Amino acid sequence: MSRRYEPTRRQFLKAAVAAGGTAALSACLDLGGDEPVPTGVEDPAELQRRQHAWRDVLDTDDQGNPKLPRHHVFLYLELDADGEPSAADRRQVEEALAVLDRAYERSPAGLVHSIAYSRPYFERYGRAPAGVDLPPPRRLSSFETPELDTQDALLQLTSDRAEVLTEAEAALFGDRETANGVEAVDFPATVDDRRTGFIGQGMPAERADRVDGIPADADLPDASKLFMGFNAGFAGNQATESYVTLEDGPFAGGTTKHVSRLQQRLKRWYEDNDHAEMVMKLFSTDRAGEIQNAAEDLDFSGVTAEDFDGLVEAAREHSVIGHAQKMARANRDEEGNFRTVRRHVESTDQGIASLHFPSLQKEISTFEEIRKAMNASGLAEDPRTPAIRQRVNNGILRYIFVKNRGNFLVPPRELRALPTPDGEAPR
Repeated sequence: MSRRYEPTRRQFLKAAVAAGGTAALSACLDLGGDEPVPTGVEDPAELQRRQHAWRDVLDTDDQGNPKLPRHHVFLYLELDADGEPSAADRRQVEEALAVLDRAYERSPAGLVHSIAYSRPYFERYGRAPAGVDLPPPRRLSSFETPELDTQDALLQLTSDRAEVLTEAEAALFGDRETANGVEAVDFPATVDDRRTGFIGQGMPAERADRVDGIPADADLPDASKLFMGFNAGFAGNQATESYVTLEDGPFAGGTTKHVSRLQQRLKRWYEDNDHAEMVMKLFSTDRAGEIQNAAEDLDFSGVTAEDFDGLVEAAREHSVIGHAQKMARANRDEEGNFRTVRRHVESTDQGIASLHFPSLQKEISTFEEIRKAMNASGLAEDPRTPAIRQRVNNGILRYIFVKNRGNFLVPPRELRALPTPDGEAPR
């Protein structure tokens, strides 16, 4: 793979998404091409009520793995008004989001989006959302010091087309009067933080020269979706969207969403490990000779719950344990079903290789249990496995650093406009 940086139209559009603002919008619209953006529905009530259900509109690859939209913007919002939202606030939020539904087809060719609310948002009412496990975010290991995201809401915008994201954001926050020809309505909030991401084969390789820490001779395959040189998001390693959907209570039809932002130490990753060691640390000690490259035709990582049962023996034999191997039991229920939907995307915000990690599950405690398994603290303290430290030889913990954590409730569509803790959105 050539590592010489040659800007392309697609790279320019990605940079414009990361920059944001009216200048970036103009650049995106100039380079967006002549293909019209497909428009949405006249009545947003016709759309899927589960905001988090995206698979019905996503394409799949040859192995049946869902292909997330290529570009992502995470907007962390603080409502402009203090205290409990008013009926007027709700109407304005619903009208602003309905503009997106009418302006853009719900698809990667248009716009796929969802809004979620934090525990601090619901504390405006003095209580937690009924029937939902939504604690405030917290650190989930002894060695991390994340900034905790406690903004009122998280609006995630995704599309294959960079110009759609910049236009939609500008329309929501007062920098544009229309969105794809539909008159805009301002969203009554301030963007407290704006983060961008991307996913797709070849996209990390295209950006390797423009982020800190990737050695010039790193073997980063063009087929990889991740800066670490492999692919992920296999269909066989994910829960169904129905599995993570709340079934009971006032927010039935919704889900919970944990979002981490992880900084990656890729110079260390590529200098520490050869290919076999990368496979053992990312996947499992049993997979080192089986996964040859990032373009492997996979719909399943090959890591099973039984791999966890032999974790001590694997650590003693190989002096290392795998990331997926550690969580093989915690991420499955008693029937063997996966418990979470993960939709992670890479990022080059501030010129630093990072990973945004949204995880969907019925209960935030599910994510916390899986993260505890990822820490493998018991094994790091086990005298039988002296090579395993809290971060060294312990999956990929040596190469990732948690910068942010946030917990959110993704309500069903009919409650997406500033819901009360009782699952109402009175107009």
